[in-house]
Amino acid sequence: MTSILEIKGQISKIRYKNDENLYTVADFLSEETRICITVVGFLVGVRLGDALILSGTWEKHSRYGQQFKIESFEPLLPTTIGGIKNYIKALDIKGLSAKKIAILVNKYLENTFDVIENKPEELKTIKGIGDVLGQRITEAWEQHNEIRNLSQTLQELDLPVAFCARIYRQYKGEAMDIIRRSPYTLSFDFPDMGFAQIDQAARKMGIDKNDAQRVCACLLHLLDGFASDGHVYATKDVLSERCAVRFGIDGDRIPMGLEELCTQQRIVVEAAVDQPDTTAIYIKDLHRAETGVSAILHSLNAMALKDPGLGQNEIIEAVLQKLAIKLSDEQLEALEDILSHKVAVITGGPGTGKTTLVRSITAIFQLLGKKTLLSAPTGRAARRLSEVTGEEAATIHKMLQYNIRTGRFDKNKYDTLDADALIVDESSMVDILLMYHLLNAVPVHASVIFVGDIFQLPSVGPGTVLSDLIHSKRFRTFELTKIFRQAQESPIILNSHRVRYGKLPKTSDKGDTRTLSEFYFIETANPVTVMERVVELCSHRIPEKYAFDPLTDIQVLTPMHKGDVGTISLNTALQSALNTRTQGIESFGNHFKQGDKVMHLKNNYEKEVFNGDIGIIKSIDKASKGLTVTYYGRDVVYAFEELNELTLAYAISVHKSQGSEYAAVVVPITTQHRPLLQRNLLYTAMTRGKKLVILIGTKQALTLALENDRPKQRLSGLECRLKGFPPYGS
Repeated sequence: MTSILEIKGQISKIRYKNDENLYTVADFLSEETRICITVVGFLVGVRLGDALILSGTWEKHSRYGQQFKIESFEPLLPTTIGGIKNYIKALDIKGLSAKKIAILVNKYLENTFDVIENKPEELKTIKGIGDVLGQRITEAWEQHNEIRNLSQTLQELDLPVAFCARIYRQYKGEAMDIIRRSPYTLSFDFPDMGFAQIDQAARKMGIDKNDAQRVCACLLHLLDGFASDGHVYATKDVLSERCAVRFGIDGDRIPMGLEELCTQQRIVVEAAVDQPDTTAIYIKDLHRAETGVSAILHSLNAMALKDPGLGQNEIIEAVLQKLAIKLSDEQLEALEDILSHKVAVITGGPGTGKTTLVRSITAIFQLLGKKTLLSAPTGRAARRLSEVTGEEAATIHKMLQYNIRTGRFDKNKYDTLDADALIVDESSMVDILLMYHLLNAVPVHASVIFVGDIFQLPSVGPGTVLSDLIHSKRFRTFELTKIFRQAQESPIILNSHRVRYGKLPKTSDKGDTRTLSEFYFIETANPVTVMERVVELCSHRIPEKYAFDPLTDIQVLTPMHKGDVGTISLNTALQSALNTRTQGIESFGNHFKQGDKVMHLKNNYEKEVFNGDIGIIKSIDKASKGLTVTYYGRDVVYAFEELNELTLAYAISVHKSQGSEYAAVVVPITTQHRPLLQRNLLYTAMTRGKKLVILIGTKQALTLALENDRPKQRLSGLECRLKGFPPYGS
């Protein structure tokens, strides 16, 4: 175990500071050796010239050599007259000039800090300072002390100091009191802090394991965990057992905690609609969403839709004239039927004509004078929908006008969407919460058409909405099964359908790329060799043989983040091969360089970039601390403190690829991925490729994925709630 060292000295230069979390790289002049060393860590409330005692360890950075990694620090107030003057100057108080600082410090000398903190009324009596400036000095000192004390408290409680700035912005001067009085509030306001650390800190402060505050927090944390795993609710028995085992809470305290959470209206407890003998525990928002989706769909489905008065021949002629498309019998039957239903579902695998049917529906709605909105859950899926239909499409969030200030959607049941028809593509990706907000904004006269493939991975958020709609058999559903002739000639589509039904994909040349094809399986057993061959394929073989651009046309998709063929390792290797620039910046564990392929990680409505958008770093400006990324022809600027919203994207997870298409995809599939190997994951990865799909790994891993057609069952009551209503047409 590495021993913790202490170094006493002074901050002589600040090389980098992240304004969001105060992560700092600085030069530190050691008092003992008088040598400057590089120190890195979260220095909250620390300024240039500050004297500190640092605790930490030495580590060797691959690019920057030896650094002292700060684990904790203790500020030391200066004792010399010059040091005191510099310290007050660093507080940057409006109106407090160097001359006035000199008057103040020369009057009180080494007692200056004591006067500011304990006798602030004396400041007002000093000539040139007076009431206003005296108050400013007092307030600045109090704020400085609050931040410094908060940082010290977090260190003492082993809570991440990286959150200090965010905590202070949230709670201001009440931060210390809130942490001491109600530490679990941190888990709700800063869910990325880590519940285990917060719980440990609370216990360190003396909160009993069965304290009501702790019991409620542990239950809510577990319910959040169920939702993260895709469940809309948890069963009472499983929740109670996990709470007792994981957190050591006495069994008789758990029902009391559930009762308290019900009283606070944070959860709903009821008999599970799909398991009558089981008690379901819902987070309140999820219960409202599930019951709301069910009720709205029932209301829409129960309404009669006016006969459009179009015959089959008129439909054929209209589609042919507008789109130059001749519909198949299956598509024509679906289109006729859709026009007479308020709620309909279109599903099917690749090459079955879902997109053609959507284009035809849009054309007919336009002919009928209906205002139609096209939407998808992600920016990439919306752009793709717009490209293939030739019509404007938007993300669901943008269409509902998400309000950054309020955290709510401006479009809702009180201000509905201006539409006669709504088409939702990639519906399998829409979770129960987003579906509720979407349906809540649908006007009563409008019809809704859901389009998606339930064989793909389910939504990242809780629920299986599209699957529940189809399996409830309460809505007109059109499953397109015929693979069109052109699609039949595509090895990608044919093999995707084979995988969909649990069959090994067909490949005739076993990785021989001398004869160009659309689909390959390259058998490679060693994960390190797989990684090396993925790099070779992306940097040389595919660009040379297919003339694909390594950055814009080729995408590596992998099931996991860790391991030799996970996103982390592959991104490092691919960046090294595809971007030979040496200059860049370190940020949040990434080394970004001009020309890098990056992905945005969370919806940012101000910048109009969304979770999963992929772009190229156009420039890095260290002087202005800004980085510019080009997304689909549009430049977006990030301040350095915002770079936690970016990650390298030479390789991304299969989940992140949903709703996208790429000219070529390379998919490593090895037994290292065993925990996540599922048929729907492999199917989703393969259907992302338009012109080329290469699987590289072992047949054993391929077989494991094909045989695992039982993805973890998600707990959802939506299907049963929908079954409680009459079917369509009754």
